[in-house]
Amino acid sequence: MQPKNLSDHSVLDKSVLAPAAQPASVLDDSVSADAVLKDSVLKEDFALKGRGFKPRRKYRKIDRGLSRCGRILAATRMQPWLLVWVLGANLGQVCAAQDIHAPTSVPAGEDTHFTTTGSDKATFYLVGPGVSSKSDVELAQGVRIPAQSVRNAGNYLAILCSDTCRSATFYVTPAQPATLTLRVHPSRVPVGQNDAVSGVALPFDQFHNLVIAPYEVNFQLTSGNSSVMSRAVRTLSGIAWFRTSSGKNTGILQVNAALNAVTSRRAVQQVASDPCNLRIKGQRTSKGIMVETEPVRDCSGNPVPDGTIVTFTASSENTKSSVDAPIKRGIARAQMEAPGATTISAASGVVMGNDLRIGAQP
Repeated sequence: MQPKNLSDHSVLDKSVLAPAAQPASVLDDSVSADAVLKDSVLKEDFALKGRGFKPRRKYRKIDRGLSRCGRILAATRMQPWLLVWVLGANLGQVCAAQDIHAPTSVPAGEDTHFTTTGSDKATFYLVGPGVSSKSDVELAQGVRIPAQSVRNAGNYLAILCSDTCRSATFYVTPAQPATLTLRVHPSRVPVGQNDAVSGVALPFDQFHNLVIAPYEVNFQLTSGNSSVMSRAVRTLSGIAWFRTSSGKNTGILQVNAALNAVTSRRAVQQVASDPCNLRIKGQRTSKGIMVETEPVRDCSGNPVPDGTIVTFTASSENTKSSVDAPIKRGIARAQMEAPGATTISAASGVVMGNDLRIGAQP
């Protein structure tokens, strides 16, 4: 008789581990390993081993496993269905022997305790932003994570390994704001300019994590004894910002930002704007015409800074000349040569002054 080909689908179509026939009584202790294999389609294949036929590796494993089951049944006089139930219960206990339960979120810089199931020793791994650690733990006592291991905000992975490995993820949130970073632009600004000053505030906790939870930041801008702006802004994704006009007076513009008890301060130098109402006067001398401005101020009445250039232009019948003169102590002066009747004008930036007419030299 030729052995059947084990690759034949007709063999595999049947149940590889077909259960044995139900015993007459659950108390019947006469069940043997041969009875377990009574209705198995593999029985005939395994019987061929004595004739020089070697079944495939997976069938040899099944053979050894069923032989062990048979020896257990014979030694313990246990019913097959009871053996299956006991093995299944023990397998469930093994799979559930260890596990780790982590909270969804943990505040930065605080001691954290994770609950675990089981009673054996295990290895605990912690992986997160700037953190990678390994430690031995007792499953019955849970897992304690020290505060220094969770200082950086972000996603963390906790892994617990014994017979198998279990993992849990959690998020470390920033702690309460401890510092407030304030940036203001520009550092120097002319007075009376619309939307000329802007600033941004960013709250950080003591571990330098950006606090993205919404908080209210109060911005205060003062110039001298007058208030330029007062505004409360709620942070969005950890950022609060403002934009406003510069003050009307030259000097220091104080910018203050406060979040509860945390404050930050910056200063902006306010300078005079472009000259306004530029007026000149002059007279003829032996060397020509001496011309000068009245004290130069901007439209808010602030003295224009020294060094601001004023251009004087002299126009006569056939000639035209110009002289650039810097402002010194609020006044710009220039000496011009014009023997005939001359008209002199002055300009600074886009501002034009009055025209001055001086007669011919006698």
